[in-house]
Amino acid sequence: MKTGLSALAVTLMAGAGFAENVDEGAALYRTHCATCHGIDMDGNGPMAGVLLIKPDNLLTLSQENNGQFPLVRVIKRIDGRDPLVSHGSPMPVYGDFFEGVDVALKTPTGQPIMTSQPVVELVAFLQSVQQ
Repeated sequence: MKTGLSALAVTLMAGAGFAENVDEGAALYRTHCATCHGIDMDGNGPMAGVLLIKPDNLLTLSQENNGQFPLVRVIKRIDGRDPLVSHGSPMPVYGDFFEGVDVALKTPTGQPIMTSQPVVELVAFLQSVQQ
């Protein structure tokens, strides 16, 4: 019985560690995304002018997708499964940073999509700022 309770406690604590953290996502955005997408998230960062493809306005992702946040597309773009070659390299140019322990997010269809914890946090932040 004691072993079962200990295992349950460890499982619950591990699950809590995978919670979405919007503040951490905001910090990740400032560190890894603002250079291209801009501190205001409007696609006008300091590097935007040298990119072959203009960065998206990240505030209007839902608005431009019939009011639904494009969760799967955003996850795949960030973690590199949907590469975007903008300046000679895929986005994100910092690559391996967003790798790590995979966690599942439920998509609007109910299907899970696996991605890393930093991507979960970044996506939570992006969802929180939609206009």
